[in-house]
Amino acid sequence: MSETNRYFDDLETRDAEAREADLTGRLPDQLAAAKASAPYFAELLADVEPAEVASRDLLAMLPITRKSDLIERQAADPPLGGLGGVAPNELAYLFQSPGPIYDPGGDAPDFWRFARAFWAGGFRPGDIVHNTFSYHLTPAGKMMESAARAIGCPVFPGGVGNTELQLAAISHIRPTSYVGTPSFLKILLDRAEESGTDASSIVRAGVGGEALPPGLRQELNERGVFVLQSYGTADCGLIAYESEAMEGMILDERIIVEIVGPGSGGPVAEGEIGEVVVTLLNPVYPLVRFATGDLSATMTGTSPCGRTNTRIKGWMGRADQTTKVKGMFVHPSQIDRVVARHPEVVKARLVVGREDGRDIATLNCEAESGAEGLASAIAETLQSVCKVRGRVEIVAPGSLADDGKAIDDIRAYE
Repeated sequence: MSETNRYFDDLETRDAEAREADLTGRLPDQLAAAKASAPYFAELLADVEPAEVASRDLLAMLPITRKSDLIERQAADPPLGGLGGVAPNELAYLFQSPGPIYDPGGDAPDFWRFARAFWAGGFRPGDIVHNTFSYHLTPAGKMMESAARAIGCPVFPGGVGNTELQLAAISHIRPTSYVGTPSFLKILLDRAEESGTDASSIVRAGVGGEALPPGLRQELNERGVFVLQSYGTADCGLIAYESEAMEGMILDERIIVEIVGPGSGGPVAEGEIGEVVVTLLNPVYPLVRFATGDLSATMTGTSPCGRTNTRIKGWMGRADQTTKVKGMFVHPSQIDRVVARHPEVVKARLVVGREDGRDIATLNCEAESGAEGLASAIAETLQSVCKVRGRVEIVAPGSLADDGKAIDDIRAYE
């Protein structure tokens, strides 16, 4: 970490040309490692000479690997579809994200690189961190714990749910920092106020997993919590993060990010919305031109906070129907699996909205209304398959639009 204590390290303020030379200079070795260790990339890049790919323009000529293809690929070649850089029995962790998609994890300090985002949010050694991301199946809890521990923060592994128990822990342990979704932070503060529980020790929050509407950020700030958000994925780790300037999100220093035309793979003009594509400089999971399915756009200039890396506008939607509900990805194929378990259902569509700052998922199912208990049975299947609780509404056959949509995200943010 830097001597000034303002920045996580000197990489954040280096000259743009030096940064680009460093990142692209590491590309040939990364590509060579991917070809040598990951069967999928050995085949995908069979005709590529790694030593010749030492620029962003040349990288853009390589094929894209899409996150949306991982479910099928991993099912055919478990657990990682041939994309892993080390054998499964050499990994520190294997996680399962909704889909299912399996993600590898290492035990190197700050393996997913989120410490940089926490540092920008004011986390410092000795701050007690209340971590409410899930420790069950998915990597989110461990990702954030790894970052906090790399800074030197003790971590309370709260996980999701159990609101009353978590409030009791907050009142006893007195954490200064919260990690989790912004909506759950609001739930905790609301419940604390209702019950008279003292949660005033929490003065900063590193949030993610869902959008942070301006109105919710303002409310949390007015209640004494300084909130900054980060953007990352289970596959890639940290991609970008906010600083105190709160003008866009600054790219991480250890990855190469491209914004490309959805479906085309070609770079878009500066400021134009496109799909986020990431190349990891990580031998454990050597992803090359990995299309996340998320949309964003680059911003001109550099951040007023003094960090010099490229900024993006943050998460701006999905290039496909996959969406996040309460911090968990839900894929169209999962909705198909829910329908398959209930022969009475002809067609279904998951509608994702927001009420009182919280994600609300409603599965509309075309079926005859006479099936007693069908809605509750489908709701149980929805939670089992998608790991998300939702409402189920039975609608008349033929009433859903015939537009191919399995998921309709109607959330609108201020």
